[in-house]
Amino acid sequence: MIKPLSYVKKIQPYIPGKPVKEVERELGIKECIKLASNENPVGPSPKVIEAIKDLISKPVELARYPEGSGYYLKNALCDLFAKKGITLTHDEIILGNGSNELIDIAVRTYIGPGDEAVMANPSFVVYAMSVISQGGVAKEVPLKNWRHNLEGMLNEVTDKTKIIFIANPNNPTGTINYKEEFDKFIKALPENILIIMDEAYYEYVTDPEYPDTLKYFKEDKDILILRTFSKAYGLASLRIGYGIAKKEIITEMNRIREPFNTNTIAQIAAEAALKDEEHLKKVLEINEKGKDYLYKELDKISSIKYLPTQTNFIYIVLPENTTSKEVFDFLLKQGVIVRPVGPKQIRVTIGLPEENKSFIEAFKKFLGG
Repeated sequence: MIKPLSYVKKIQPYIPGKPVKEVERELGIKECIKLASNENPVGPSPKVIEAIKDLISKPVELARYPEGSGYYLKNALCDLFAKKGITLTHDEIILGNGSNELIDIAVRTYIGPGDEAVMANPSFVVYAMSVISQGGVAKEVPLKNWRHNLEGMLNEVTDKTKIIFIANPNNPTGTINYKEEFDKFIKALPENILIIMDEAYYEYVTDPEYPDTLKYFKEDKDILILRTFSKAYGLASLRIGYGIAKKEIITEMNRIREPFNTNTIAQIAAEAALKDEEHLKKVLEINEKGKDYLYKELDKISSIKYLPTQTNFIYIVLPENTTSKEVFDFLLKQGVIVRPVGPKQIRVTIGLPEENKSFIEAFKKFLGG
């Protein structure tokens, strides 16, 4: 039997949150609630639905390959940033099958066997998976006070370092690093290292000290800013995201990007989503109200700790005598799916009011409250 590359054997396959249908089928539960994958509980804009309906009413469009360059979606993104006073060109944007694919493309572009990438732990597990898949070395730096230890990450930089990954806000903690920290970090970082800023939860951030990473892009830094339509825009099933970087970086990544990597439905849906600012505002308002409710209820549980979040999920540290598997299994039987993210930690997506209430009731039941 043919054997894989030695470093492929080192990769732990990604395990997604359990699907609702699977839980309902396995446990015989109806109307299960999924709060495991940080999905948007409201769903996409009605304008997205209309755009998709219009597209599929023309069968020949489904028979054709997608717009390979993503021309119209890139136009919409340029318009969005122009409203914020930022001039972008198509050459500074790359589209991906979710921002996940863009992580992989960047790694395949800049990492080879023996090259190093620095990242936080815990953070998004795909960073290490992508690096190891290329024969690279993933150097993980523990968080400090639940946030990226930027100084510690700098200390791990060597002449073999090609990429530094920073998730801001971080997944799974929901925490951010601030403007002043980033200014110092960028100034101290040696040249010829690509900073990948994963801003999947950018739209949810309310903290005024959140860094404007486009500033570094405009200063011609080697930075790739990743954003997605999977979270606040509610298009997770369509897999569409984008990256912003200077032309030279995008040009090199496009050598690796597969043709037609983003499908027609996803492109049209994302374009429509960008045009409905009111729906996005509604999504964010519902998230803030849900966050406030969960804070209030979790504050009543003295045996646990949670981290204030800048995202659509909350990171909870469980009591000393409790494991995340115990909580996960119990909540599953109650029809609530959460995400274990450590031996004693769970991550809970902020849902609709009734979903948040169901989680709190089931969680308190487990804790005996």
